[in-house]
Amino acid sequence: MAKLQAYELQDAGIDTVQANHALGFKGDCRDFSLPAAILHDLGIKRVRLLTNNPRKAVALADAGIEVVARISCEVAPTPYSLDYLQTKKEKMGHPLSLRGNKGDDSSRFGARGGIFRVGDENRASHAGWRAQGIEAQL
Repeated sequence: MAKLQAYELQDAGIDTVQANHALGFKGDCRDFSLPAAILHDLGIKRVRLLTNNPRKAVALADAGIEVVARISCEVAPTPYSLDYLQTKKEKMGHPLSLRGNKGDDSSRFGARGGIFRVGDENRASHAGWRAQGIEAQL
């Protein structure tokens, strides 16, 4: 229910962090101790973490899981997600570029408000994986 209340506050014009604070919560009140416990239970001591959230890497490291790499998961912003992503970057420390697929508005927002032009849906994510040299590990 709190998440729905937070969405309602965001629809009224405040950002996600402000909405959570207005409801009496931390900016991001998720607890990452359970995933760390699961990794420990599975005997996993080192991970390549797929996230933009720096708190996840810190939580795992604090729990004794070595984060050997943190791999960003970013898509081009849309008119609907840009403010949210800016808040994530500015207030929560997410390392986001907030750039479009090709750097111009026509490819960034695409036809009918989509993220990419027709046929480009997976191009950016595939290029990102290849750039990290890990396409064979997927």
